[in-house]
Amino acid sequence: MRVPLSWLIEAVPALRDEPAAEVADRLTRAGVEVEEIHVTGPVDVDGLVVGEVEQLEELTEFSKPIRHCLVRLSTSDTPDAVRSIVCGATNFAVGDRVVVATPGAVLPGGIRIGSRKTYGHLSDGMICSAAELGLGDDHTGILVLPPEAPIGADAVALLGLHDAVLVTEPTPDRGYQLSVRGLGRELAALTDTPYVDPARVEPLPPAGDGFPVRLADDVVRDGACDRFCARVIHGFDPVAPSPLWLQARLAKSGMRPISLAVDVTNYVMLLLGQPMHAYDRARLAEPITVRRAAAGDTLTTLDGVQRDLAVGADLLITDAKRVQGIAGVMGGADSEVSAATTELLLEAAHFGPRVTSRSVRRHALLSEAGRRFERGVDPQLPPAAIELATRLLVEYGGGSAEDVITDVGAVPAVEPIRVDPAGIGRLVGVPYPTEVVTRRLTQVGCVVSDGGAVLEVAAPPWRPDLVELPDLAEEVARLEGYDAIPPVLPRAAAGHGLTSRQRRRRSVSRGVADHGYVETPSVSFQSAEVFDALRLPADDPRRRLVRIANPISAEQPYLRSTLLPGLLATLVRNLGRGAEELALFETGTVFSEPEGGRPPAPVLAGARRPDPAELAALDAALPIQREHLAVALTGRVEPAGWWGPGRAASWADAVDVARLAVSAAGARSDVRAANRAPWHPGRCAALVVGTPDGELVVGYAGELHPAVCEALELPARTVAAEIDLGAALDAAVDEPSAPRVSPYPPATRDVALVVDADVPAAQVEAALRAGAGELLEDVRLFDVFSGAQVGEGRKSLAYTLRFRAPDHTLTAEEATALRDEAVAEAARRTRAVLRT
Repeated sequence: MRVPLSWLIEAVPALRDEPAAEVADRLTRAGVEVEEIHVTGPVDVDGLVVGEVEQLEELTEFSKPIRHCLVRLSTSDTPDAVRSIVCGATNFAVGDRVVVATPGAVLPGGIRIGSRKTYGHLSDGMICSAAELGLGDDHTGILVLPPEAPIGADAVALLGLHDAVLVTEPTPDRGYQLSVRGLGRELAALTDTPYVDPARVEPLPPAGDGFPVRLADDVVRDGACDRFCARVIHGFDPVAPSPLWLQARLAKSGMRPISLAVDVTNYVMLLLGQPMHAYDRARLAEPITVRRAAAGDTLTTLDGVQRDLAVGADLLITDAKRVQGIAGVMGGADSEVSAATTELLLEAAHFGPRVTSRSVRRHALLSEAGRRFERGVDPQLPPAAIELATRLLVEYGGGSAEDVITDVGAVPAVEPIRVDPAGIGRLVGVPYPTEVVTRRLTQVGCVVSDGGAVLEVAAPPWRPDLVELPDLAEEVARLEGYDAIPPVLPRAAAGHGLTSRQRRRRSVSRGVADHGYVETPSVSFQSAEVFDALRLPADDPRRRLVRIANPISAEQPYLRSTLLPGLLATLVRNLGRGAEELALFETGTVFSEPEGGRPPAPVLAGARRPDPAELAALDAALPIQREHLAVALTGRVEPAGWWGPGRAASWADAVDVARLAVSAAGARSDVRAANRAPWHPGRCAALVVGTPDGELVVGYAGELHPAVCEALELPARTVAAEIDLGAALDAAVDEPSAPRVSPYPPATRDVALVVDADVPAAQVEAALRAGAGELLEDVRLFDVFSGAQVGEGRKSLAYTLRFRAPDHTLTAEEATALRDEAVAEAARRTRAVLRT
């Protein structure tokens, strides 16, 4: 919000002599972010004068609109009374009063005005727009002043140009910060000075039989609209201009003055924080009804866009004939105030934050009213806002207001909060006396009464965020000053460091990184279309995506169910920047919907810890979440040079790093042939671990399918792997003990076994290990052979077995016996035959 310091001074007179930087610093220290301070108006210059346009000459010989103007700057007949000025704007006419910068004036931005000849005429000064005067961002035309602006008057004083504007950013749950009233109350509390509440308008008109308004029962019941006020003004002058002070104040606040009716409602909104709307009374059909959207409802909003309204979701303001607006967001064009409007209906209502926020996002309508209602507005403001706007409209636009206002609905009662002042001190870490707690809470608008050992605190209606003791403690702490809270380092609790699972988890990332892979985290969002490029079957569990309620990007509206799309996209991006050899990995959480769906999350009451049943219901409403690790590799893994041609990455490299990760997680894995998208059917391996419930596939590795590489614009034969890291950690064996070192030499035996071609080598190795017993130190596959010598559909696997005893040197007979036991177990499990 842009708020002029001169406006804040009206609410907090003690700020009159404070520099703008000090005021901004106070707000920032209290938690109201001030993004910048914008100084308006020319500095130390008195060359801005009110002038009247006497003559206009259109210069048609140029490609753009150019006008030669004669502007009177004085009522006298001196030689300088009328100036010749060349101007490119076309929004003013003869007789209009304008602001003229005479030669020597310096405008905001350091622009010095001089006298020069241009377009064949002398331009002795400049006619100024609002942006050139530092009054706002509107540079589309000249600032036209009301007819009563005196010719020759000092425009700097007339418009109040010298000012400082604080640009603030409100916190999401504090709508009062979007008003002069709210920021003024904050500053008064911070400075411990008197506060003038602009909402204290007396006397207020009585409620009576004014314009009929009806609130639908469900709208009141769910808090979508609990109060609606309206008042009719008769005999209004539709062309009456807004006073200069109001125009200047709106311009400094970043709003373009439009008409008196619109300007007054915007002014009241900025001052009090209560959005308002002015209707053309003659175009309304009684009564006004606030209800939910029904089938077939549409609305052309003030921005000229026709919108289809969400049935049962959008909250609407309607009359007897048509929809008049989306409540709390934007009005309709059918009842817009025009230059023919002589009867006004002023509306000020209170709409719930939830329904407003959803409509704002549903229709992408980021209006000033929506910004305030979705953060929370004081439900007691509507009558005061109506009265203040009525007084301004009648004063400057004439006419008369009805004696009564329509006031439908009621403000809900606020339950008091029991506060122990000592409890606030314990929460913050600084003891606060009871009188300090009472004073600070009263300054933010709370009603504090003495309830004995504790205080009874009723939060003000504009602070819906104050619901429990910690909220009140925060208010006391920030007003007393966060910098007054001494920093105290917490004492570390005694413990044993990282858990075994945490150590293994870190070992996985370190092991993969030490293997030459670079970690490249990516966002947790994805599209559903990428699964077609990955050739995933329609019934693949990875297609059970979790949709995000408010996605950051419409192209990625789901939580990721696999790490591969993000990792492969990073691979493509780096290849496009000239990289050739890439080895990337990522660890992160993936999400998926349970096969049978999940129940909705329960809405819990605040200010207490959920009970076990509520926590269980929350857990049941969560999607499935698993931690995965994925790697992607392309290019050469061994560079070419004088020593040789190098070696390109292959499916074996993906399998190798996947096995490394599972091993670092503390589990033992077997590698088996598999067929799973997006890998090549003949070059894909599954990693299987043993669990108490049997074998479990924890990941896949291999070469990507050629069609996948083509669809994702990856190099041919790109390899990748993805493992369920959580499952691998769950399958971890006990903590490894220190290795047993024997001082005696090993005994090695080679063995060649002939098995069926479809028997995995890992299965044969596991059988050899089981049969060889505890003295087997290592087993390695060093040769694979297939051919006529071993038979059709058969292959020969040659292993080296290394045995070692801890207490003596093994004899040849002992080593041979151990080998024979290993071969016998392999023959029993895999029907292996010893090759001779």
